[in-house]
Amino acid sequence: MAARERTRGSGRTRAAKIVIGLLVLLVGTALISLLDTNRGSVRMLDMVREPSAYLAAALAVLGVILARRRAVVVVGLAAIAIGINMWRLWPYTALAATQVPLPDEVDGMSCARLLSFNVLQGNDRHRDTARLIERVDPDILLLMETDQSWLDALEPQLSRYGYRLDRPLDNKYGMAFATRLTVDRAEMVANTSSNTPTLYATLRMGDGARFEMIGLHPRPPLPGQSTESRDANIAHAGARTPDGLSNVLAIGDFNDVPWSNTTSRFVAEGGYRDPRAGRGSFATFPADYAWIGWPLDQIFVKDGVKVEELEIGDDVGSDHLPLIAKVCVDPMSADADIEGLFAPDTAPAGEL
Repeated sequence: MAARERTRGSGRTRAAKIVIGLLVLLVGTALISLLDTNRGSVRMLDMVREPSAYLAAALAVLGVILARRRAVVVVGLAAIAIGINMWRLWPYTALAATQVPLPDEVDGMSCARLLSFNVLQGNDRHRDTARLIERVDPDILLLMETDQSWLDALEPQLSRYGYRLDRPLDNKYGMAFATRLTVDRAEMVANTSSNTPTLYATLRMGDGARFEMIGLHPRPPLPGQSTESRDANIAHAGARTPDGLSNVLAIGDFNDVPWSNTTSRFVAEGGYRDPRAGRGSFATFPADYAWIGWPLDQIFVKDGVKVEELEIGDDVGSDHLPLIAKVCVDPMSADADIEGLFAPDTAPAGEL
């Protein structure tokens, strides 16, 4: 009996040491993630903040049970790991303050329905995406990872729009933009890197309210690569819009989470607000396990752009879930263009 108790105690001690070792690893990872560096391997750690916090909490409970004499050490390590990660995640919890009222006060404003969706280039469920577009019936449509086969498959839906700007690519960074709104300007430029187009469009509502729209799909941070140029370009993409309007809507698959250094810099330099803040992360990736995934698909608004509705759509075959919103623009803002109501419907589009 005594030998059995010693064996059981020895096993508990080994398990406790493993738990403490894992917590030390989580603390180290959390501290490294705070480094001001452009190393892709470090920037990728922003992606694992949520699961790291959950794992630290689970290990804390297990460690208290196994390591009774070292319970203080276990709880202390878990608290550090959770605290560092929650410091960055806090704005996207239900306890944080909201940045945008939802629904916002939009009485008397013209509104537009929006669909932003990374279709996944290799996804062959074209018909499901076509049904999604028909069901949502967006006034503004931004599709990413669109090659020529995707444009051909969605031609019946895309042809219904008065304005289109397509950039089919075979490198998973193609983009397609379509809208029913009046377009003053629209162009796709190689902003974040070559062959990863960024959309800039200046749009007008029916009541003359104008706003600029940015559609982003940059490359993700990768181990062994510097993110310096990518990070700077993403930040500048939101701060320097072609027409310099104060009303701006920024959407797209950022390949990044909203609490990362890169996206936080984008928000700070552009002066954006996030309608998800104070309501949760609205995770979109991976589609099959979004409940434990990441909010890679972003929506940010600025000044007179309001948000009346925001939701994440159903899985239609991509590795991303669609982001659906209803946005409105204040016609009394400084960017309103009443005379523009009588201007031509569209302007020539730029190309890469």
